[in-house]
Amino acid sequence: MMGTTGWVPPTDTERLLHEATARGDWEAELAALSTTRLYLLLPRLHADTPGFTTPLTPRRDPATGKMCLPVLTPGMLPPWHPDWVFQQTTLAELADDWPHDKWWLAVNPGTACAATVEAKPLNREVWQEISAETGGLPQGRLVTHEGGPLRGPTAYGLACGAHLAVHNGVPWNQLGSAYRDYGQDIESLRRPWHITNRAEYQAKLHDLAARKHIDRDHEFALQARASLTRRLGQVPSAQQWEDTVGQALAVRDGHASEIEDAREAVRRIVRYEDRFRADGVLAADGRVESLAAFDLGRAVNVVRMGLGARYCDPREAEASVVHFGTLAQRAYGSWEAFSVAYALMRLIYFDEDSFGSWYQESLAQHRILTRDAMSPYRNIPWS
Repeated sequence: MMGTTGWVPPTDTERLLHEATARGDWEAELAALSTTRLYLLLPRLHADTPGFTTPLTPRRDPATGKMCLPVLTPGMLPPWHPDWVFQQTTLAELADDWPHDKWWLAVNPGTACAATVEAKPLNREVWQEISAETGGLPQGRLVTHEGGPLRGPTAYGLACGAHLAVHNGVPWNQLGSAYRDYGQDIESLRRPWHITNRAEYQAKLHDLAARKHIDRDHEFALQARASLTRRLGQVPSAQQWEDTVGQALAVRDGHASEIEDAREAVRRIVRYEDRFRADGVLAADGRVESLAAFDLGRAVNVVRMGLGARYCDPREAEASVVHFGTLAQRAYGSWEAFSVAYALMRLIYFDEDSFGSWYQESLAQHRILTRDAMSPYRNIPWS
């Protein structure tokens, strides 16, 4: 809580901006603004017009009489509206595109974290310098929206999508006007998801709920290990597991290449699980039970982008998020198990046994979500 008004900053960005403005620290203001998305409001009709470029349109500040370009930080976006959308920009981009030397930048006007920033040529040079120093928009961080759901089924479902939220540096618990922004949400659904309309969006959610986008060889291998474990009353050796998978496919008249792919899936899982244990991600006797987490976690983010793209409304989005959370709860026994399964499938797709940057990034996401005191995985009970 800030001051005596009872206002709570939605995210750290608004807190830092409020504190810097209160003490008159313009460098801290710019530092806060340089590491966040800034949003411009525009009619959806205009945004959908081919070739449309969002104009930088000022408004006169009634308090000062100055002409100001209004922008919002992520935590101050208004509730979702079907006909009004947002385009993101950054402080550095505004410095490059600024059209008029007498305009000012008005951040979150009329709110508890409002800031009015002078925008003459020398000021804009400082914007660029500070943006270069701070590195721009950060990724790989946990962001919580204090006004979003923090408990209950909706928060639970949103937490299942937290890996991608951390990756993109967006709040994990927000169902609102934008995931990143209207145009990027549409484009992110088009590629790689091949979603261009509401019907395709709904069909993709059905496929993700059915786990149709996880690797079938590796999922088959994991299910075979689980079945063999139940039959033997203990976890099989890697060789027993590999032989069982090969024999099961041979009985089904599988091609030699299919059998070898399945055997290699076993060997790959063993390699990653061994590395997970060495890095403290898995317990000595821990193992991944299913790769479903990857589809379920990504599905939550597809829902959030679908809401941003206006392929669904907030009521539908919330119902979908809750549904995916329920599916995740049925498939796993803890947040840790869910998280490591998500990491494994991500690495199977992208790391190619290199244990390189993809591995380090996945390890970092897992540690943030399972260790950070503010993480939903530390604050929302699994069951």
